[in-house]
Amino acid sequence: MTVLVTGASGNAGSAVVASLAAAGLPGRALVRKAVQLPDGIEPVYGDLNQPDSFADSLSGVSGIFLLSGYDRVEELLAKAVEAGVRRVALLSSSSVVGKSTDNAVAAYHLAAEQAVRASGLEWTFLRPNSFMSNTLRWLDQLRAGDEVRVQFPDVPISTIHPRDIGDVAVRALTDDGHASTAYRLTGPVALRPAEQVEILGRALGRNLTARELSREESHAELFASMPEQYASAIEGFFADGNVDETTVTDTVETVTGHAPRTLEEWTQENAALFRCADQRRPSAATYSVPVQVSPKRGKM
Repeated sequence: MTVLVTGASGNAGSAVVASLAAAGLPGRALVRKAVQLPDGIEPVYGDLNQPDSFADSLSGVSGIFLLSGYDRVEELLAKAVEAGVRRVALLSSSSVVGKSTDNAVAAYHLAAEQAVRASGLEWTFLRPNSFMSNTLRWLDQLRAGDEVRVQFPDVPISTIHPRDIGDVAVRALTDDGHASTAYRLTGPVALRPAEQVEILGRALGRNLTARELSREESHAELFASMPEQYASAIEGFFADGNVDETTVTDTVETVTGHAPRTLEEWTQENAALFRCADQRRPSAATYSVPVQVSPKRGKM
């Protein structure tokens, strides 16, 4: 039983790799360049947009962890079936079950889900909330000082630890009973952005302050940070309530047998990633939204 992990150097893919290694299961990690991998995980070099670049590595694979939003996904899935792959766990999004799916983010996730359904493989869809690792969007602001600008300040989100996504993916790909299932994945508690900033500050030993932006300010920063179609989708999700990322589900615990990890755990585990902010080096302030929207670059 060998799992191929696409996007293995990204937030979600690296979490799946870590979960495989922790379970003592063999895996193959699709990467574009050499990266450090745990014991038992074999690197596969290729580009998810170009299935031919790694098609030979599908031989002997039992399941694939797949990201949404890439080119030629139907071709990849056909090659997987031909190679004898049985299962696929697709990283989808909470956006596909929102009040409105007429937006660019939901569109590429829904297209991937449709392709997987049509492939003939056993499938499981993972539809997580925003990642805890998205707190890294505040790095530039932390370099400039202790004030963090937060968009959509009144919207609490039950963000999820990427390792919980990884653990669910591994269960779906290696255990029976998960086929034809779509899992809504959340963290253990819904927190407003200011509460997230406070938790991060405690982990860093810094007295951080959240400056809550108005809708107009959030709109301006959002549309300055990404293509219009994605900015419009994100604004609809959180400002207009098109997506519910506040409700907490018990799916992580039901599937994995352990409670979902907390934001306190994530910030403590990853505090070193923020240490450069303690240098207080002036930096151009950049700000992105609480979800990833660059599918062709695998930024999940």
